[in-house]
Amino acid sequence: MGQYRTYLIDEAVMGMELRKLKTFQVVAEELNLTKAAKRLTYSQPTITLQIQSLEKELNHTLLARVGNKTMLTAAGIKLKGHVDQLFILMDKMEKEMEELRGPSGVLTIAASEYYCQRQLAKVVRDYTDLYPEVKVSLLPLNSVHAIQSVRDEVADLAIIASECEGSHMRKTFLEEEQAFVVVSSAIGENRSFEEILEEQAFISYHEDCSFSTIIDHYFMKNNLLPHSKITVGGSDEMIKRAVLNGTGYAILGENVIKQEIKNGTVTILDQVSETILTSAINLKIRSEEPNIMTFCEFLRNRWDV
Repeated sequence: MGQYRTYLIDEAVMGMELRKLKTFQVVAEELNLTKAAKRLTYSQPTITLQIQSLEKELNHTLLARVGNKTMLTAAGIKLKGHVDQLFILMDKMEKEMEELRGPSGVLTIAASEYYCQRQLAKVVRDYTDLYPEVKVSLLPLNSVHAIQSVRDEVADLAIIASECEGSHMRKTFLEEEQAFVVVSSAIGENRSFEEILEEQAFISYHEDCSFSTIIDHYFMKNNLLPHSKITVGGSDEMIKRAVLNGTGYAILGENVIKQEIKNGTVTILDQVSETILTSAINLKIRSEEPNIMTFCEFLRNRWDV
């Protein structure tokens, strides 16, 4: 047959070869047989035999002792690179095959405290009733940090109330919300907007909060400057509580203060022309993953505007 040769690989033998390569990978990372044995739960003699067998098959020495240190040889360094790539590819293969089974595993969603408590609680409960194999983890973050968490793949998707730049992101529109300048009714009663601006502090979000852009645009467009400013944080609920406690005035989305408007505990001083756009975002390259795909579709149909 000359150059044409057929290799018949027994499954058990293939498993053994992969185990030897995994053993080599761990030894190459630790460069210490005691630590490698602990990670692999093998005895040191077993590890030594596997490495020696691998060296015999490859006809290369992979490890060398220099004084009290274990070091990789040139062949060992090259093999380590190939082995790392092999196991990365195998992990990817296993993950993709598992994903074809349907939604399962952990789905991490980054969203503001308000969305986590008010909007997502019921949606997540209903989603996990439909897909019990999925465990949903909520990560409370403001929109700026939520976007970054998706970019870094710390979160699978995020619910944001801001623009998200980048062609690599997929956006699912959820709602458009009006924002208002508000103050507690106790302060707003019998006072004009101008008097409140002169007398009261503006309750602000952190600068890294996406909502701060809408606030900056409002003051700039209306040529206004707060008399003083108190930074409370990035939580809508914290800002609202500060307003209700008479700390000052603030700009808040309508959904956050809907009940307070209804019962008359807050007074609307002005309407903000720039609206709040709420969307779900995820990396485009991950859009076909069952967890992300099914949750975005579920979210679009169940989002309570």
